[in-house]
Amino acid sequence: MGLFRSNESVESWAIWIDFFLLVIGVPLVSHFVFSCSSCDAEHQRPYDAIIQLSLSSVSALSFYSLSSFTHKYGLRRFLFFDKLTDASEKVRQGYTMQVQRSMKLLSAFVFPCFAANATYKVWWFISGGTSTPYFANVYASDVIACTLQLCSWLYRTSIFFLVCVLFRLICYLQILRLEDFAKVFEKESDVGSILAEHLSIRRNLRIISHRFRVFVLLALVFVTISQLSSLVVTTKSNSIVNLSTAGELALCSVTLVTGLFICLRSATKITHKAQAVTCLAAKWHACATMDSFGDFDGESPRHTSGDSRIFSVGSGQSDTDHEEGDGDDELDNTKMFPVYANTISYQKRQALVTYFENNKSGITLFGFMLDRTSLHTIFAIELSLALWLLNKTIGTL
Repeated sequence: MGLFRSNESVESWAIWIDFFLLVIGVPLVSHFVFSCSSCDAEHQRPYDAIIQLSLSSVSALSFYSLSSFTHKYGLRRFLFFDKLTDASEKVRQGYTMQVQRSMKLLSAFVFPCFAANATYKVWWFISGGTSTPYFANVYASDVIACTLQLCSWLYRTSIFFLVCVLFRLICYLQILRLEDFAKVFEKESDVGSILAEHLSIRRNLRIISHRFRVFVLLALVFVTISQLSSLVVTTKSNSIVNLSTAGELALCSVTLVTGLFICLRSATKITHKAQAVTCLAAKWHACATMDSFGDFDGESPRHTSGDSRIFSVGSGQSDTDHEEGDGDDELDNTKMFPVYANTISYQKRQALVTYFENNKSGITLFGFMLDRTSLHTIFAIELSLALWLLNKTIGTL
């Protein structure tokens, strides 16, 4: 036991040393030593402060979030692997495939950015020659400095993208569960079992919201500040904006905006799927009610014996409708339901639909639902700030 604790302590210290070295130490030294204000125009780095602060802030936020998640919940519980025991085989297989795909997705985001930055750094040090700062031997100094800066860039972008991809992965699990949950309306089901399953999914969404709300909110704030600061410094009258001076700033902006886009898209997608359940339940209720009433409008619902399937899954659709329904899924489609009129009474179905209508679920940020309307609001605010800053900078030229 003592040996295991010693190993854990060493690993913990190594992790924290790597963090302080690559997130704080290397960017700090790089900014003050290699700012190169006396270099020629191509090798000056006028926007390096924004780049280093932006990447270090989001990576520090990501590191804190990831370390607190794993320390408090453990990796298995954090990724909801413990919840898969009660899930269907389809959900387990889909989630397993998505875990593997997430690692490929992480590589697809990280390595192109790293390759672009590596190309820029190698060019900067090679073309700079002796005009760039160096210690003792120019070649050894450049190799060490370039390697450390590339490691710092890779570490900071990787940990930011990792948390964003993990958030997307966890949201995808709930999408799988919702799609599996949608099938309860196509078979004989009990209101109690439907309600219990939906409450379980709703609880998981609330847990995800609680865990990631600080990360998503602060990531939005940090990325917004970074982009607005970049806009201000690059639109000044004396700014030098070209590939050599502002290329790394553009790459940093693409990295931050892409990570934020992953989070916001995942949140709005799961919210849209969760709220589509209300439409699904209302359609199920309407099909069952019409089948129960038949031609006797105004009378009490009559119950039929056996399986009443007046509305088949594909009724009302012709072959020409398939093109418009290519985007349909289990939650958002225009298909009619097979009806089991004798399964659930009208009052119970109405109560279930009322519950769905008055209990909207999805990803929230401190009580505010992250849906498409929220995205429109965020975009409007960002655009207003950008136009206001442009008016202050370009308007005064």
